[in-house]
Amino acid sequence: MDAASAAAALLTSEGRRDPYPTYALLHRHGPLVTAGQYTIVSGYRAADQLLRDPRMVVLPDDLRDLHWPGWRENRAISTIAISMLRANPPDHTRMRRLVAGAFTARRVAAMRDVVAAQTAALLDEILEQGQGGRPVDFMAEFAYRLPVGVICALLGIPAADTPWFRQRATDLTAALELVADPDELAVASRGAAELERYFADLIQHRRAHPGEDLTTALVQAHDAGPDQLSGDELLANLILLLVAGFETTTNLLGNGLMILLERPEHLARLRADESLAPAYVAEMLRFDPPVQLTSRVASADAEVDGVRVPAGAWLLILLGAANRDPARFPDPDRFNPDRPDNQPLSFGAGIHYCLGAALARLEAEVAFPQLLRRLPRVALAGAPQRRVRLTLRGYATLPITVA
Repeated sequence: MDAASAAAALLTSEGRRDPYPTYALLHRHGPLVTAGQYTIVSGYRAADQLLRDPRMVVLPDDLRDLHWPGWRENRAISTIAISMLRANPPDHTRMRRLVAGAFTARRVAAMRDVVAAQTAALLDEILEQGQGGRPVDFMAEFAYRLPVGVICALLGIPAADTPWFRQRATDLTAALELVADPDELAVASRGAAELERYFADLIQHRRAHPGEDLTTALVQAHDAGPDQLSGDELLANLILLLVAGFETTTNLLGNGLMILLERPEHLARLRADESLAPAYVAEMLRFDPPVQLTSRVASADAEVDGVRVPAGAWLLILLGAANRDPARFPDPDRFNPDRPDNQPLSFGAGIHYCLGAALARLEAEVAFPQLLRRLPRVALAGAPQRRVRLTLRGYATLPITVA
């Protein structure tokens, strides 16, 4: 299969459900290949270099106008475009600086007890629901609820509102996919509009009743001077922080549990030695990352691994493929938590490195040992259902029994 055919295979339902055979094919063509309008990046070293190169920028609005006419009318696409996720310096630097203080190593470490307490409470509920061998959906009852509870606490969102967010966030993230049909994009736009209305009300409430939370801090930054954070940027970044704050961690927890259930020897090993949790989480992130790809546009000519990248090239950087690059990870298709220097690109690299990476790792490192200890008989209760997505990879349902 040539590179263009391999890239096209990723857009099929089968390719999105299991992209790893396609990644293996792409590796045979080299770390960078041209396929249609894209330069496909599957090599680890090339991906890492390009993500750190200031000449490689996220898609600017003028190019988005050219390639995607009408995008401004879609609330999901336009909200994401305004946020720091789709901003270049200096706007990206300005917005990220206002948020970064909530995710310092010290603040994340201080949240360990909160995460442990929330994990324990959710496991109590699962044990109650699973009495008598009744199946429990791990995705709905744990993988979603733990990270959404943590990020809502950071943002000052009432815990009672958390169930409402799941479907809206799922709808909105369709706008991140390479290919989404018009019906999906219409649903994404409606979901974004509903989230905008929710956060507009929250902003007004926090303006009148400030708290010790990130929403209050951002509202105060905006009110101190719109040159720091415009009204549209405030709204877009609050939505981004909510959705990114749980969506990827939800998928990490679901993908990670499935990896362990399919490998009983590793499940038993981690249960017996909880100190191995950081190594297991790092390998889960490498082996089946929750974010599979990102994109960049070359603002100037560059050369990577001996391949010329001309100005204007549209780069599709396959993080999932880079994490399976045999030149970087020997025997890449084997789950091996004992890998030395295991540094996957699952959270990106460079100025757009995921702000919440340390928090996501902490949540998984706390959750898995406690889960395995409290649920000694956890097992699959039926076939899990994958979401047919490529950019954000995870399960829609993951039924388990716990007794």
